Amino acid sequence: GHIVRNWKVRWFVLLQDKLLYYKIEGGKKEPSPKGRILLDGCTITCPCLEYENRPLLIKLKTKTNTDYFLECCSREERDSWALDITGAIHAGHPVQVQELHRMKNSFKLLENISLHHIVERMSDSSTGIKLTHNLEQGNRYKETFTGSALVDWLISNSFAVSRFEAVTLASMLMDENFIKPVGARSTEATRYSDLSEQFLDDSTALYMFAESNKKNISSKEELQFNISELSGTIVKQGFLVKQGHKRKNWKVRRFVLRADPAFLHYYDPTKEENRPVGGFSLRGCLVSALEDNGVPAGVKGNVQGNLFKIITKNDIHYYIQASSKAERAQWIEAIKPLT
Repeated sequence: GHIVRNWKVRWFVLLQDKLLYYKIEGGKKEPSPKGRILLDGCTITCPCLEYENRPLLIKLKTKTNTDYFLECCSREERDSWALDITGAIHAGHPVQVQELHRMKNSFKLLENISLHHIVERMSDSSTGIKLTHNLEQGNRYKETFTGSALVDWLISNSFAVSRFEAVTLASMLMDENFIKPVGARSTEATRYSDLSEQFLDDSTALYMFAESNKKNISSKEELQFNISELSGTIVKQGFLVKQGHKRKNWKVRRFVLRADPAFLHYYDPTKEENRPVGGFSLRGCLVSALEDNGVPAGVKGNVQGNLFKIITKNDIHYYIQASSKAERAQWIEAIKPLT
């Protein structure tokens, strides 16, 4: 926002010369746009690193020096929007547009295959990447793989057609915390800001599955939800922004509030399958609004305004941001009777 520097969910529509954005109420966009960004003379920065805890930002600076910060739901979506917006900005320059189309058509993998699917294939005991014990500078690392081994595996399994594409894809896996560098050589490379330089296609650079994925990888069990908890009557649903438990980043999620039994589930709007990515029982929960003057304890990142917190009976804290005070109040009023 330009006046109150908080973050709001908006529905964007890209036209040939402008970017329109709409308010969302009740999960639907309003008929008239809330505002517009004229693209003539704009400059785009992607990735934008001005907010440390928001890696999925695009920055647009208009020719009148107005800055717009737009946060996407995933790296794939961010890069796709950035490419299309850049194409619209340079629409009057055929050579640049032709080059943009060439770039877009040269790497189509992420439109069809999710990073979750790649990690699932990587962890397969028979066809996945081979985990070995490696030694670096006197330190022994268990269950690791080298950068070049991962690049070879991605190409051999048709996830990439060139080593450049495989390195880009491996960097995304690392940036999304599916894999992590271990040892001095690979860890040092993560200090580079350029995505293409963060992952090393090298037989001496070591990597391993991230701690947060080890349990899922070893058991190969996806998050399961009891049929009964998804059978309740839908009381309210809509888009909210939720803070992650591990990385403390903020992502747009579609929340669905159900009664009998009382559960709150949230879905990833970038995924087509209609299954939750998380959820919890509301029995015994506490829900309350958070003060708008500053960032409350437990909240990471430059986020202010319209926040509320839900504490489960197991003392798990969920920090959620609504698009307005009115929307926050509506959610709290809907949740409280079900606790």
